[in-house]
Amino acid sequence: MDRFDRIYRLHGLLANRRTPVPLTAIMDKLECSKATATRCIEELRNYLNAPLVYDRKQGGYYYNQQNAEKPYELPGLWFSAEELNGLLICQQILQNISPGILSQQITRLQQRIDDLFILQHHTPANISQKIKLLSIGRRLKDDTQFKKTATALFNGKQISIHYNGRSENAIQTNRTISPQQLIYYRDNWYIAAFCHYRKELRVFAMDNISSSKILEQVSEPIDPKELEHFLTSSYGIFSGSAQYVAVLEFTKSRAKWVADESWHPGQEGKWLDNGGYQLSIPFNDSRELIMDILKYGAEVEIIAPEFLREAVIKQIAAMQKIYQK
Repeated sequence: MDRFDRIYRLHGLLANRRTPVPLTAIMDKLECSKATATRCIEELRNYLNAPLVYDRKQGGYYYNQQNAEKPYELPGLWFSAEELNGLLICQQILQNISPGILSQQITRLQQRIDDLFILQHHTPANISQKIKLLSIGRRLKDDTQFKKTATALFNGKQISIHYNGRSENAIQTNRTISPQQLIYYRDNWYIAAFCHYRKELRVFAMDNISSSKILEQVSEPIDPKELEHFLTSSYGIFSGSAQYVAVLEFTKSRAKWVADESWHPGQEGKWLDNGGYQLSIPFNDSRELIMDILKYGAEVEIIAPEFLREAVIKQIAAMQKIYQK
């Protein structure tokens, strides 16, 4: 019987008794020595905040719950050391990918995890020194609008937002949206929502929301299959139904890397006779795809469609003009 099982059994023994329980009875119930029984009593009292006291007159232990609003219960979550390590890693990842996002809530969660870890045979390792996440292009610095939008999403409410687009001719617009799903993509947060102004699904960058207000109106529900199709049928963050398929051929030296990469759920790939690799990707808006193609330089060639090939040729020509100055 491990220490968690003993603590759980000790709690059950004390919770079901109206009179103090002698130490000998505790030792018998826990099937352990006096030293082990005493240690379990101390852990239950000191680390799990149980109202456990000793009655010298009756020579036993009991729960003193006279001033409690409800009977004492053990924390609802019990983990093994491996599970706690996994939870700590998840907590550290969330804290690193978006500093400031839900920082107060994460800190409270961290404290509760640490309290549980004390019951193990070792204290938790300093996870922050064991994990390094490198983020490039992170934009969100303030979690105010993030928390409001998440609250509206989880409570099934519509939310009014002031949205600032980043395109050249974009202006601030007021939108009422029904949040559907939070998306973390390339180090930034987005919200997929039904836009009541456009009467269709849209994806909004969270850092472009300058202010917001949660409304009383119930959120407009979207069929999960429709939402999934909207978010995954096309390439990248530019959602919507894919209208084209990009056919890319990578050189032999790059093929072994690309063959293991996931660009899109609907991608298709095949090895070529020359040792290269052909990757076919469905897309709708080409802007993000072009950026990803260009980063491979001379290691990739666009086979189709022709308009995508021409768009990349124009970008390369514009780059040449810059460096020929």
